[in-house]
Amino acid sequence: MNRSRYGSALVLTALSCCLFWGEIVQAAPTETDDASVTAEYEAYYDRLMSIENREGIAGGGFKVVEDQIFALEPDEEESMLMIPAFDERYNRLALFLVDGDGQIRYRTEQMETNYRVRGRMRQPEQSIAAVSFQDLDRDGRTDIILITSCVNESGAYAGETYKVGDVLFQDRTGNGFYRDYRISEKINRFGMNKNADSIAAFVRDGDSTEFLYTASTLQELQRNRFRVIPEQCYLRTFGKLGKLQVTPGTYRIADYDIFMIYLVNEQGDIISVLQPMGEYDNLYALKGVTCRDIDGDGLKDIVILARYSYEGEGGELLIESDYRIYYQRTGGFVPDMEIRDVYQCSDEDTMEILVEKARAYWGWQTTND
Repeated sequence: MNRSRYGSALVLTALSCCLFWGEIVQAAPTETDDASVTAEYEAYYDRLMSIENREGIAGGGFKVVEDQIFALEPDEEESMLMIPAFDERYNRLALFLVDGDGQIRYRTEQMETNYRVRGRMRQPEQSIAAVSFQDLDRDGRTDIILITSCVNESGAYAGETYKVGDVLFQDRTGNGFYRDYRISEKINRFGMNKNADSIAAFVRDGDSTEFLYTASTLQELQRNRFRVIPEQCYLRTFGKLGKLQVTPGTYRIADYDIFMIYLVNEQGDIISVLQPMGEYDNLYALKGVTCRDIDGDGLKDIVILARYSYEGEGGELLIESDYRIYYQRTGGFVPDMEIRDVYQCSDEDTMEILVEKARAYWGWQTTND
């Protein structure tokens, strides 16, 4: 493939990609910017392709992630090593497959995590969250699941982390890999990027959370095995939005319960969707859902208190209490972006304590709920 055309195509992909889950979308570049980024990419790509052996990775401007080096086939004595490294200038991730003599047999930077910010070579600060080797397409060859953790650099979500998942399928020659952008897009768009098990359940087994984001009725959700939590359902009147049922529930993919809340009208239509779980892997326990005025504007807001589980850096299971507040506004609900910065709840917090602290933040209190 012509290298110049290849570089231009990749840059255009970066310019047009959509960003999800609170990531930063930069302003569209001018034609001059486009040409500059294309030139930058071509120089970067030439530098990447010029690296011939393991010792040359650092000399080529890449920093190896030493604790994420793994044998591609751990049961084979002469297995190639997968070596991940971040470009020190642009913070782009590259994967190198190195043989027993230290020679690079394959390299790629074609991964979803390298196209988080369109129109720019440098990508957000990131690290590797998980790597898994599995046969996902049942062809007898080992494929790679890769999850990175990225940090938003600016905007309302500055400092917040999010995960990006990707899959590299081993080709028929056994000497290279390819990715299907359609699979990567669904993994990240529909929240299946938090752990390797969820990605494998989607790619290998056909399980998917897509319906959680596209369903238009409660009936459709339940038809796809969404489990409503009836003891936490409430029918409330939300100003101009009318009478809605607050409907929390879960969908199980792999061994994880994905937690969502839907606001459903009397006809069973979904009016709004809330995603209180954030970047956690699993709903461990729902402690409560309440509909009360939090910011003193006379409109009912929604507060969710729950315990979530996730995998720690050492692979250990961690459990944490957390909350979300959604303020009622004209036409819908918006998540709180202020209180969480100043108050982190503990396992001892109850819903009453949380509501009291949230109202105190806004400078008011009431006993008339």
